[in-house]
Amino acid sequence: MVVLNKIYTRTGDKGDTALGNGERVAKHAARVSAYGTSDELNSFVGVARLAAESEMDAALARIQNDLFDLGADLCRPDMDQDAQAEYPPLRMIAAQVDRLEAEIDAMNADLSPLRSFILPGGSALAAHLHVCRTVARRAERLAVELADAEPVNPVAVRYLNRLSDWFFVAARVANNGGTDDVLWVPGANR
Repeated sequence: MVVLNKIYTRTGDKGDTALGNGERVAKHAARVSAYGTSDELNSFVGVARLAAESEMDAALARIQNDLFDLGADLCRPDMDQDAQAEYPPLRMIAAQVDRLEAEIDAMNADLSPLRSFILPGGSALAAHLHVCRTVARRAERLAVELADAEPVNPVAVRYLNRLSDWFFVAARVANNGGTDDVLWVPGANR
């Protein structure tokens, strides 16, 4: 259980922060950027939920919880020491990716195939979901960059990859099942 009695600690006033294992690193470290961007994404999901109705809201709530799991995973660099840790770190698991895939398949089943690229927009919810999609892609890029330099749970990267796909399909659903998608017209303003 997490207990937060004091919000400010002053321990980061010199530009460093503690990772989940207690190690201190610069606030601009690649690992901090990766989990910080997943936290940013979580905030955008919270904004999207303001425009969502019950079923979509419930799915977005599950994603918000997963994003906290993802942050907990990414803030622990010592994957090779998981078994010896006093408190086993929370790691993303394949079932979380599988759930996203099942939800994507269910949402996509009733959508007509795309014949053009989609411009972000349409309904308010779709616009918010497109912002989530692009922030998820940035989080994924940062996690992949981190994985090139340090150990990263590969399921975390797969989750982010699938999550951006989820947001894309959910945005189409939010656009009246894709009928209100805003389509790109190549060269329309030449």
